[in-house]
Amino acid sequence: MCQKVPVMSASAELIPHAVTPAAAVRRIAVRLERVDGSGALRIRWQVEGDIARLRLPAKAQALRADGLWQHSCFEVFLQAAHADSYHEFNFAPSGAWAAYRFTGRRSGRSAPPIPPPRIECARQPESFEMSATLPLAGLPECAQSPLLRAGLAAVIEDERGQLAYWALAHRSTQPDFHDPATFMLNVPAR
Repeated sequence: MCQKVPVMSASAELIPHAVTPAAAVRRIAVRLERVDGSGALRIRWQVEGDIARLRLPAKAQALRADGLWQHSCFEVFLQAAHADSYHEFNFAPSGAWAAYRFTGRRSGRSAPPIPPPRIECARQPESFEMSATLPLAGLPECAQSPLLRAGLAAVIEDERGQLAYWALAHRSTQPDFHDPATFMLNVPAR
């Protein structure tokens, strides 16, 4: 059996929104990898800090669910080059996930029929890592575009139930992961 290796990778660090500081988190790093031959994108988030002070639910049955952003979850936004439409993906440490397609900024939302992503988590006292492998074959706009613009984000819930919003950039006074100006990472689609 031939092992699939990444043919493209990009790394970035997320920054917390000023109105939602996260004292227990020091750093969130993200890495995207295109997986050769599989038509998939692997996204890895690594959270560094006092992990015991965070609400990160244990792994459970992987189900498609809405409202994941109300607790700790990790998000990726993908937009094909020269398109107004984009896709949003949410991944919870429990294994729950969501996928949406928007025709424009926060408008025309639908739920594309895609296979479940593979979600893996590893927890240490000072770090938490989560990866999601997302097949792009069920997303024709993304699979056929030569370039994808990616927005990366995380919602982190602390022990008191406070949410902190992390992203590549923040362009407004309130957290807004749907702002196309924050889809800052260019990813070759093939």
